[in-house]
Amino acid sequence: MRVVVFSAKSYDREFLGAANAGRHELVFQEPHLSLATAPLAGGAQAVCLFVHDHADAAVIATLAGLGVRGLALRCAGYNNVDLAAAARCRLPVTRVPAYSPHGVAEHAVALLLALDRRIHRAYSRVREGNFALDGLLGFDLYGKTVGVVGTGKIGACFARIMTGFGCQVLAYDLVENPAVRALGAAYVPLDRLFAEAHVISLHCPLTPATHHLIGAAALARMRPGVFLINTGRGPLIDTAAVIKALKSGRLGGLAIDVYEEEEGIFYEDLSAAILADDLLARLLTFPNVIVTSHQAFFTREAMTAIAETTLANLDDLAASRPCPNAVKA
Repeated sequence: MRVVVFSAKSYDREFLGAANAGRHELVFQEPHLSLATAPLAGGAQAVCLFVHDHADAAVIATLAGLGVRGLALRCAGYNNVDLAAAARCRLPVTRVPAYSPHGVAEHAVALLLALDRRIHRAYSRVREGNFALDGLLGFDLYGKTVGVVGTGKIGACFARIMTGFGCQVLAYDLVENPAVRALGAAYVPLDRLFAEAHVISLHCPLTPATHHLIGAAALARMRPGVFLINTGRGPLIDTAAVIKALKSGRLGGLAIDVYEEEEGIFYEDLSAAILADDLLARLLTFPNVIVTSHQAFFTREAMTAIAETTLANLDDLAASRPCPNAVKA
């Protein structure tokens, strides 16, 4: 089966190529999928999408008209696909529901440690010959209260690591995870978590109810000086409100791997360009802010799992058999 892979980077070629082993004809395309680039799928039976590809109703109609028979997402989220339109055009949609929750959780911990102990600032200073300790004072995580918002697989991994540091874990989720409760974590209302946590880490999905979950009202309820970590979805945070909280000192530190307007910025080399996003540019001026480029998932184990699951989904599509990772409208 001929498959056009959109948003293809060198690592996609490496891992998808290794997992494919000649089963399908993979055609790698660097552009994101959009209405303008959809014709690149001409002659293909399937397209492979990533987080910044757009498969709205117009794109899906175009793909169906080109003879595409299915969409294979190489990520867990599918909010960039119009599932109703795909169903109308009889285009099955598959995804990779889980790959490496440990990798994402470990990255969240790495962000927390770097933010707390000012590793990013110390690294830059030492390279410039500055070995002074002023401005690098951190705090012990041991004994601190850590709030975990969202206790699925990733949140549970993060909570487990935090208990290993000797932290008290407060958890919030619509559905309690017995594995998290077994760690000794306490499930509490969101207001209590905000009020008591020294560190808050976001691991919940993006839904209409969680959009801008962290806004001005939530920030006002938090303990002064709280650290906020987000490796979930960018729009969980109202960036403008967070900037105000950083300026006032209400927020003691911010570490994010995702950003609500990251499309067209993250995964791209813009080192020779002017950053047009004023909010992101402002965030990058704070000494107590760390931003990474949606790389929490980016481990060898995760990339291998993503590629293997994506190819298995394509095998099911080619054979016209039910796929366990199909997404229903």
